[in-house]
Amino acid sequence: MNAYDVGLLLLRACLGLTMAAHGYGKIFSGGRLTGTAAWFDSIGMKPGTLHARLAAGCEVGFGIALAVGLLTPVAAAGFVALMVVAAWTVHRSNGFFIVGNGWEYNMVLAVAAISVATLGAGRISIDRLLFGTDQPDGWIGLAIAAGLGAVSGIGQLAIFYRPQATTVS
Repeated sequence: MNAYDVGLLLLRACLGLTMAAHGYGKIFSGGRLTGTAAWFDSIGMKPGTLHARLAAGCEVGFGIALAVGLLTPVAAAGFVALMVVAAWTVHRSNGFFIVGNGWEYNMVLAVAAISVATLGAGRISIDRLLFGTDQPDGWIGLAIAAGLGAVSGIGQLAIFYRPQATTVS
């Protein structure tokens, strides 16, 4: 173990637990899953109940997987997909900066997750424990995280995103 592995562990834990907390909040805070489902319907992700459950489950699952370094490129792809959908449906029209509810935060989470997948989970990870290595990493980890994540997020938007049409009078 060296500083590189500790740094990766800290980054994975910060990213993963942050994402898991967002999913936990969708399930147990505020309006719970029912309120989250109504919100998903209101932003155009139909059916809202399905997307509330998927988003919450994926945020918790991919978050914990990245935090512990389990199937790291796939967990990172989950981050990318979630952030593509969030950036497009909620934050896109608000500009870049998070202070205006823009898509800055979504981009940072997605790029950080891709970076972890590119570097590999490190020695302090379940990937290393199970597979004897933190492979795939490098270009393959990057391709899995960025490619699978982007295709999944864009596919979800293409299939399920149906925002309300606005009329101008």
